[in-house]
Amino acid sequence: MIQAYAVHKPKGRLKRIEFDPGALAADQVEIAVIACGLCHSDLSMINNEWGDSEYPLVPGHEVVGTIAKLGANVTHLKVGDAVGLGWFSGSCMTCDQCLSGNHNLCADGEQTIVGRHGGFADKVRCQAEWATPLPAGLDMKKAGPLFCGGVTVFNPLVQFDIRPTQRVGVIGIGGLGHLALQFLNKWGCEVTAFTSTDAKRDEAKQMGAHHVVNSRDPSQLKKIAGSLDFIISTVAVALDWDAYLAALAPKGRLHIVGAVLAPLSVPAFALIGGQHSLSGSPTGAPATLRTMLDFCARHRIEPVVETFPMSRVNEAIAHLEAGKARYRIVLENDLS
Repeated sequence: MIQAYAVHKPKGRLKRIEFDPGALAADQVEIAVIACGLCHSDLSMINNEWGDSEYPLVPGHEVVGTIAKLGANVTHLKVGDAVGLGWFSGSCMTCDQCLSGNHNLCADGEQTIVGRHGGFADKVRCQAEWATPLPAGLDMKKAGPLFCGGVTVFNPLVQFDIRPTQRVGVIGIGGLGHLALQFLNKWGCEVTAFTSTDAKRDEAKQMGAHHVVNSRDPSQLKKIAGSLDFIISTVAVALDWDAYLAALAPKGRLHIVGAVLAPLSVPAFALIGGQHSLSGSPTGAPATLRTMLDFCARHRIEPVVETFPMSRVNEAIAHLEAGKARYRIVLENDLS
């Protein structure tokens, strides 16, 4: 039996449940959860903002733990291995996307908290290939947010061949953005942080920003017009996209990873004139996850976290909803 915290209706409180997961599939592993990050996507699923939540719903898709059980066909992992699990927990392994290393684009990909129970629990299951080993040097109690927030902002660096000579902007200094600043600084880029509050200016610089721009100050935005090669937006709210497109250098790209529900309104000439691009991406494939984790271990990058015991999950959710998280919340498993 698995012990977990589940929500039973949109915007409800999470309550402790127990469920039988059934037999472990031959290609699966069972992970004993040590800690699990609390992501804004968990809130979206709890509140059914995307229309695909099924209740009771056990959130949690930034899991770190150890292998507790192996399916009959799993040979590359062993019981006791330290691993992490993110947004995806399975893919078909036979389609063109999977065979080309883009497992995160598999049309039949399984998402850890969509139609199945996630990691706010003492155990969680996944296809073995999606249980990514943790390299030595990473703190298991802090590493969980790397498996969603981290890889979401790391993946574009790989996909778009971001070079250390480029000037890159990061919109939003929160759960995703604070990791993007660290990645880009160690990547060698000149990094500009966009924030709506000057309160985060010093922290943004400590995390890797060379420049900080107040996004509510038109004069500051005007000063950087035409200067950035790549801008990554990590926020989940609609913005003045024209202003950010104007900040791009010729052939620059505005890339969206924040799940904005409102349609993006972008005039064609804002793209045409400077040969600008507008794009988006999900989290990364297993190979990208491994690369990101190695990069973090090499450069001593880790999320800035606040911890709560899992039994205080509702308090942690309220803290996140109030915008008080600095910068990622991690739930430590205290289920027994």
